Amino acid sequence: MTSPASVPAEPATPGLPSISSRSDGARSVPLVVVLAGGLSHERDVSLRSGRRVAEALRTTGLEVLLHDVDADLLPFLEKTRPDVVWPLLHGASGEDGSVRDVLDMVGLPYVGTGPRASRVVWNKPIAKSALLGAGIATPDYVTLPQSLFRDLGAQPVLDTILRRIGLPLVVKPTEGGSALGVTVVTRAEDLPRAMVECFAYGETALIERAVEGIELAVSVIEGADGPEALPSVEIVADGGYDYAARYVAGETEFFAPARLTADQAALVSDVAVRAHRALHLRHLSRTDLILDPDGTAHVLEVNVAPGMTEMSLLPQAVAASGHDLATLYRAVIDRALTAVR
Repeated sequence: MTSPASVPAEPATPGLPSISSRSDGARSVPLVVVLAGGLSHERDVSLRSGRRVAEALRTTGLEVLLHDVDADLLPFLEKTRPDVVWPLLHGASGEDGSVRDVLDMVGLPYVGTGPRASRVVWNKPIAKSALLGAGIATPDYVTLPQSLFRDLGAQPVLDTILRRIGLPLVVKPTEGGSALGVTVVTRAEDLPRAMVECFAYGETALIERAVEGIELAVSVIEGADGPEALPSVEIVADGGYDYAARYVAGETEFFAPARLTADQAALVSDVAVRAHRALHLRHLSRTDLILDPDGTAHVLEVNVAPGMTEMSLLPQAVAASGHDLATLYRAVIDRALTAVR
């Protein structure tokens, strides 16, 4: 297992002057550019997220433009000089910090976590190591590259995995989201296929112990008093919370708020806020975890760009909290703008 590690704090993000200090005087309301799409496996989810957020922000009086991540993006940003950018990109480039690095270089403020912390969270084993260093529980795991199976022989490595982790276990790519390439393995004979499916989405596999319990997602939003957890969302999916279960209506049952006792709800909220702080996240995040029968909350992963589709978990949490979704999104934008004034 990787040894615990600390996450470096994000430096201050350079940004443009506020609207009130603009010299041209032409813009009466803030201009927001929502980035959606990209070329990852999660392009469709990103587009759906981007459209919904853009529509919600427009109802609050903001001027909002939606743009893909393509060769026209940098010229477009230089020409329009938006007041803030909201990257709603899932998968590579959107969550690995690279697009955020570019936004920093061109001097545009944006919603969400900075590039350094994004890179930590994007790599699941590194994020798990940081969580362990902060005293936050996460399932036991090993990380193995595809080349190791070729060098040492597949079967001896598979046998060692089974002895070390045991069954049931979960195989997933070290980078990526939306449960792509993720398999829950309950029988030894299914492990080889799970590894093949995992390596279709990345060169390195994270193999972790499967934890039984209540599957939950806890979204965190930063307010004036710091990060606060929204009501947790309970996920009940037959056959696992895979890609179809996440984005096909009727495949999964959600309970928002989750069916927890007051003590359990307080526990998972505390864990999500602690994870948000430990990983130096900014503005918003979502922590996925399992609450086991013994009362331990095991963090599976943390997301710097939570989905915002009609079935996504953060919007469900907002609804359960009684807040208006568009108003909350506007507050997130205002917070990003305030940071550069």
